[in-house]
Amino acid sequence: MNLHRLFPLVALALSVSTSARADDVPYPAGYRTWTHVKSMVIQSGHPLHASFGGMHHLYANAKAMEGYKSGQFKNGSVIIFDLLEADAAGNAIAEGKRKVVGVMHRDTKKYAATGGWGFEGFAAGDPAQRAVGANAKAACFDCHAPQKNTSYVFSSWRE
Repeated sequence: MNLHRLFPLVALALSVSTSARADDVPYPAGYRTWTHVKSMVIQSGHPLHASFGGMHHLYANAKAMEGYKSGQFKNGSVIIFDLLEADAAGNAIAEGKRKVVGVMHRDTKKYAATGGWGFEGFAAGDPAQRAVGANAKAACFDCHAPQKNTSYVFSSWRE
């Protein structure tokens, strides 16, 4: 096998698969140190269980916290939907494996088609495993659209 011919093809394949597009929602490094907004468990029987069953933790960066309090989310606001398996045993529900890290990233110009929010899901919390990509409108925004009065955000801040 001619390695000189193979190397450029491998290099091209790696650059295509790992390069980020300008409109890609960035992975939220360090989000677990942000403000914890709320937690909940979606159990079997809930209408969203098939897609979102498990334990949810929501986190917000400082700009998103301003938005939760004022009702107006400025560009740069980031909300995280950290979804984990919910392991029930011994009359308790505990966190299991991470299923997805969902991200809402506010940029009203870049994401105008989806209410000013960029949406992405990182499978198993892996920054290299984008689960939403170009399907943000159908996969995320169509469900968030009825929440227009709250800037397309379902959650709220509780003192």
